[in-house]
Amino acid sequence: MRRRDFIAVISGVAVTWPLTAHAQQPMPVIGFLNVASPEGYALYVAAFREGLKESGYVEGQNVAIEYRWAEGQYDRLPAMAADLVRRQVSVIVANTPANLAAKKATDAIPLVFTTASDPVQIGLVSNLSRPGGNVTGVSQLNVEIGPKRLELARELMPAATAVAFLVNPSDVARAETLTKDAQAAAGPLGLRLDVLRAATDAEIAAAFAGFAQLKAGVLVIGADALFNSKSQLLAELSLRHAVPAIYQYSQFTDAGGLISYGGSIKESYRWAGVYAGRILKGVKPADLPVQQSIKVELIVNLKTAKALGVTVPLSLLGRADQVIE
Repeated sequence: MRRRDFIAVISGVAVTWPLTAHAQQPMPVIGFLNVASPEGYALYVAAFREGLKESGYVEGQNVAIEYRWAEGQYDRLPAMAADLVRRQVSVIVANTPANLAAKKATDAIPLVFTTASDPVQIGLVSNLSRPGGNVTGVSQLNVEIGPKRLELARELMPAATAVAFLVNPSDVARAETLTKDAQAAAGPLGLRLDVLRAATDAEIAAAFAGFAQLKAGVLVIGADALFNSKSQLLAELSLRHAVPAIYQYSQFTDAGGLISYGGSIKESYRWAGVYAGRILKGVKPADLPVQQSIKVELIVNLKTAKALGVTVPLSLLGRADQVIE
């Protein structure tokens, strides 16, 4: 072989090797840990993928996602989080309280949380602008504005002397906080608070079926990840048992619920996707300030109000961001 040909061959090999090595690198893996079910969160998973795409990642093309769904069984979360850590995923994305389980499981793998609670208060981060460590994420003003839903209930049914309040007892800490805040808000409004507890479809159905016996004017549904995945069920039960109900997300009123008041969970998951993508590109979680969604929307479903025989006050309709007719 002539010297010039030999150099050409060697040069070709030198160029090919890095390309081959790069092509064989495995795609990064995101661990997606959630307390609810895939059916109820399909819309939010789509928003998460949208955020990933904004950061340059498409599932199945240049990133893989390992999904872990607790199906409402909160006691499964620690083992699921530990499994994702053992698999050495590149980043974990989790909602409350799955994010707390993930934080306990690792201080090395980046964690992107979504939460409707105060992330500092529940121990996810110590500072919103400088989260530090391996944790960052997105928070919404939903637990904080929970008492406002009681005010809406009072405005909707001014003659009511009692309001029912639905919580998920599986998340003990959150259920206690929500109940305490609701009771504190109910007193000044002159309302008795009847607390209902439900963690399964059957228990949720029983809570709605027993509403009439409480002599309560309205059912306020406490903020909870499990209930987020049950918007369709909650709306259907509300109509079936003629229960005027208020929840936090627009998915509830879209499904036929009466009133929703809260932030956008879709936007939270989109931002979680954006942050996960940035971390995959090398940005440290400590350098990503916690995103705070402060926008809230009041949506009234007049079609449902008519079906329930409820007259929505003009004062409430006038403040609504959206009226479904």
